[in-house]
Amino acid sequence: FFFFEILRMQGPSSGSMSRSVATMAVASLIMSAAVPSTAFAPSSGFIGARLTRSGPMIRSAASSGRGRAALSMVATPPKEDEVLPPSAWMAPGQKVGPQAPGQPWPDKEYNNLAVPKNKPEYAKKDSAHLRYPLEQEMADGSTIDISHDAVIVLKHHGSYMQQNRDLQRSDKAGYAASYQFMLRLKVPCGKLPASVYQTIDDISDKWGQGDLRATTRQAWQIHGVKKANLKSVIAAIAHAGGSTLGGCGDINRNIMTPPAPLADPAYQYAFQTSNYIADLFAPSSPAFAELWMDGQKAATVEYWKKDMVEGSTSTSVIPPVASSIEELNKQVSSTLLHDSGLGIITGDAEEPIYGRQYLPRKFKIAVTVPGDNSVDLFIHDVGLVVIMSDDGKTLKGYDVFVGGGMGRTHNKESTFAKVSSPLGYVAKEDLPELLKAILAAQRDHGNREVRANARMKYLVHSLGIDNFRKLVESYYGKKVEALVPLPAWRMVDWMGWHEQGDGKLFLGVVVAQGRIKDTDGLRIKSALRTIVDKYGLDTRLTADQNVVLCGVDPKDKADIDALLLSHGVKPIEEVDMMSRKSIACPAFPLCGLAQAEAERRMPDFNARVNALLTKMGMPGESFVMRMTGCPNGCARPYMAELAFVGQGPDLYQVWMGGSSQLDGRTGWHFKDKMKQADLETELEPMLYMWKTQRTSQAERFGDFLQRVGKDALTDFIAKYSAGTAFNNVSVETLYTGPVVAAPAGGAGKMRLTSGPRKQQVRVTDELHGMLKQKADGSSVPMADLVEELILKGLQ
Repeated sequence: FFFFEILRMQGPSSGSMSRSVATMAVASLIMSAAVPSTAFAPSSGFIGARLTRSGPMIRSAASSGRGRAALSMVATPPKEDEVLPPSAWMAPGQKVGPQAPGQPWPDKEYNNLAVPKNKPEYAKKDSAHLRYPLEQEMADGSTIDISHDAVIVLKHHGSYMQQNRDLQRSDKAGYAASYQFMLRLKVPCGKLPASVYQTIDDISDKWGQGDLRATTRQAWQIHGVKKANLKSVIAAIAHAGGSTLGGCGDINRNIMTPPAPLADPAYQYAFQTSNYIADLFAPSSPAFAELWMDGQKAATVEYWKKDMVEGSTSTSVIPPVASSIEELNKQVSSTLLHDSGLGIITGDAEEPIYGRQYLPRKFKIAVTVPGDNSVDLFIHDVGLVVIMSDDGKTLKGYDVFVGGGMGRTHNKESTFAKVSSPLGYVAKEDLPELLKAILAAQRDHGNREVRANARMKYLVHSLGIDNFRKLVESYYGKKVEALVPLPAWRMVDWMGWHEQGDGKLFLGVVVAQGRIKDTDGLRIKSALRTIVDKYGLDTRLTADQNVVLCGVDPKDKADIDALLLSHGVKPIEEVDMMSRKSIACPAFPLCGLAQAEAERRMPDFNARVNALLTKMGMPGESFVMRMTGCPNGCARPYMAELAFVGQGPDLYQVWMGGSSQLDGRTGWHFKDKMKQADLETELEPMLYMWKTQRTSQAERFGDFLQRVGKDALTDFIAKYSAGTAFNNVSVETLYTGPVVAAPAGGAGKMRLTSGPRKQQVRVTDELHGMLKQKADGSSVPMADLVEELILKGLQ
């Protein structure tokens, strides 16, 4: 499905070229803002360009039986306990979907045929494939907001409507006038070419609130866009080679991969796979082009398509998917429309996979390589692990994990965080059909009655992994093979300088809670823009909300270091590990779900925990700490060693016991409604217990908590006398165990430390012989073996 002969196509990547593309994109949106647009003007008929994967197709909506101004398509609130017949939920010609499952499952706990649906299901059903009522409401220039149903539709186009909640009590009029929109880009692999970065940076200054935000799913967000500018902004992003389609909504979301742009076959296959899936599961409806670009094609092909033909950031060491964009489009279209007759293809003419209702809830995928857990693998609906052949150069297939997810609701035990379960192994040529089968199983059998239970994790939980595998196999048409054994996972953050393996370097830059803005003493927004402009560098985001600058010429390293330092950006050696490991969601002031502060609170919590650890004689110690403003879990708190989940103004639910490597377990709920002012009081006894009762410094905080358990921790705290931790303090030396890993090749394990190996250690011939025999017997490089033995000895 992917892999053909290598076709090396060198494309211009200079800063001047990327600046020209960004300039054209912004110029186009300036013109569109200056000239009144008729794109949203209602009419009884229109000619729209449907942008198919094989080329444009012209159709007349007046003859389609639907019509452009079909206001009857706007969703109406469902009656209490209303159950519509299956035909009401199916598009013309649709045969398969939630109301007529391609592969029924008789023992499921609920049945989409016989229950009333939640309100968003009605809005999606009546949206005419993501058009209405958004189209009519965007045409209304007299309003600054849109309706609930239009918001549901708009999410699929990549935007949320928000208000400034800081004004909610102090300035009622200001709050009422504060309606604005957040744009979230679709950024497969977390990558942005220089030209797209320049475009969104310009947009943030002209029509946003002057900043950018890196999300925990490796995507970019632009906040503060007004309704009147929404079309211009979305069009500009698309014309620059980016997109917001699929940034939000009940469809496949942004696909995550490790952020390291390595010239390594396994990593590059992870990038290529992610790009392919992103294209495969993009909504097929032409609504996005119709609403935001007047039905026209984007001026620039999406960059992830180019990457599948030309290769990714580093020098390509794997074959391309196709030799041209045209060939790629045909291949993806053929793969999408392939119908095995087992109920994957719905029969819906506009959305052959999603159908009229799309999915019950968001659908998240990540792809990584063995050992590299920089993507938090176990929290996704689908997690893929690249499996290489023994030569380390040839892709063999993928291990597949399913049913992870973070979202839950306070005081509602039917909702919970869950790590994914192993589904099995799939050969590379069968991956698209297996993914289609998984998506179809969730589409048809996911809960559409109770939206809080609509994620695929609840389907996997209710059926059990064995029965879920059988359900997927009934769509797939064959058995899923057994999982290939994998090495241990490590949480890799890829910060600091690293070699790409092709003569170039990349640099990971820590961004506090992902907020790219200029403040007194820290002008990170200006710094990144200056570097991108000067060197034409691609950027990649990490799952920890940080930025990676890719493809740096070694001769430019010192200049980039100096430029960052002059803008107040600390080198990685000066960033404390608590801050480096922490993430937080935006929460206040713009998130409508926030119950407490998160992004604005996290720096304070980091500083206070650092101070407490130092006072207790544990300077520089650290663990994975996360914070969210509500229980939906956007910052993945339930995987952390210690987490704070908003539960009211300045109140937090405390979770603890996750893994330092995020390797397959959630933490546990420890306490409700902790006051933010009580942070030190609450943490003092548990940190002291960790210091005095851990097996060694190598035992991480989360592992310690899991070992001793909640009951023992509670008992220790009950007997603890405040201040004990500060009596006769013994200061520990800083733990120097593995924190950041680097690759040892696609088919091998992960290195335990990062950076080049420059130093030598001399040993006797006898010891060298013993090391060589051990290394040969373990099929690992001798340098990796020596590194592992030294670290074990030091610990």
